[in-house]
Amino acid sequence: MTPITTTRRPVLLGLTFLLTLLLCTGLAWAQQGHDEHQTQNDHATTVQQDVGHGVAAEVGAEDHAVTAEHGEEHGGEHGAEHDPYHLPNFVSLFFGEQLKGREAYLDPIFSAIIAVVMMVLLVNVASRRTDSPTRLQAAVEMIMGGLDTMVHGIIGPTGRRYTPYLGTLFIFIWLNNLSGLVPFFHASTSALNTTVALAICTFLYVQGIALKENGIGGYFFHLAGSPRSGVEWGIMPLMFVLHVAGEFIKPMSLSLRLFGNVMGEDKLIAVFVVLGAGILAFTGLPIGIPIHVPIVFLALLTSTIQALVFTLLSMVYIALMLPHDEHHGEAHAH
Repeated sequence: MTPITTTRRPVLLGLTFLLTLLLCTGLAWAQQGHDEHQTQNDHATTVQQDVGHGVAAEVGAEDHAVTAEHGEEHGGEHGAEHDPYHLPNFVSLFFGEQLKGREAYLDPIFSAIIAVVMMVLLVNVASRRTDSPTRLQAAVEMIMGGLDTMVHGIIGPTGRRYTPYLGTLFIFIWLNNLSGLVPFFHASTSALNTTVALAICTFLYVQGIALKENGIGGYFFHLAGSPRSGVEWGIMPLMFVLHVAGEFIKPMSLSLRLFGNVMGEDKLIAVFVVLGAGILAFTGLPIGIPIHVPIVFLALLTSTIQALVFTLLSMVYIALMLPHDEHHGEAHAH
C-alpha cells in the first residue's frame, strides 16, 4: 500500500483547520450580531407601538414588558443549560455564565478541540511511521487507503493530489459527528455555522482547482457549457447562468444536508434520554432507562455515512471541474 498522503503534509492540515475555524467563528459572530440587532429592532418596534396607545394602554404594556423581560431573563439563565433538545456539554456546564448570549461560539470551540486532537494524532502517526504499524497507524492507513481508492475511481489517476484535502475533510467531519455521541461533548456539525464553513472551504478549493487546471479562459468556457456547435453557442448565455447558479447551490446543499442529519440525530438522542429519565422520575433519583442506546448505534452508522457523502460529493465536484478530455483519456489509459 502506498504510504498515506495526508500525514506527509501536516501544513495542509493546519491551513485547512485554520480556514474552517476562521469561517466558523466569523459566521458565529455574524449570527450573534444579527440576533442582537433583531432583538433591538423588536424592542424598538414594541416601544413605538406602546407610545401610540393611551395612558391605560401604556401601563398595561409596561406591565406586560416587565413580565416578558423577567421571563426572558429566567429563560436565558436556564434555557441553554436545561434545553431538553440538547444534551449538556462540559463547556456549557463550566462556562455557562461566560457563554450566556454567545451560544453561537460553542461550535467553534468544539471544532477547535477536534482539530487539535486530529492534528496531534496524525502528526504523531507521521513522525513514528514504521513497517510494523501500530493500531492507530493501521487505522489511519486503512481510512486513507480506502479514500485514495475512491478518489482514483471517481477522479482518475491524477486524483491522488487531492487526497490530502479530501482525507482531512472526511476525518474532520467524521470525528465531529461522532463527538456528539460522547457524553458531555457536542457535535459542532449540528450547527449551520460549521457546515457552511466546511462547504465554503470546499467551494473555494474546487474553484481554485478549476482555475489552475483549466486557466481563466477554460474556466469560463466550462461554465458556459463547453459549447461546440452553433446551437450550443446560441444557448450559451442560459447555460452560463445555470452553471454559475449550480456552483453556488452545491455548497448550500452540502451544508444543509450535513447540518440537518447531524442535528436530527442529536435532538432525537436528547429526546429519548429525557424520556428515559422521565420514566423513572417517580423514584426521585438521577437515573433513567437508557432507551436511547439503539439510536446511538444507529447514529454511529449515519455519522459515518454523512461524512462519507460530504467527501464523496466533494470528489464529484472536483471531477466535474477538471478538463474532461484529459480526465477521460487518463482514466482509459490507466
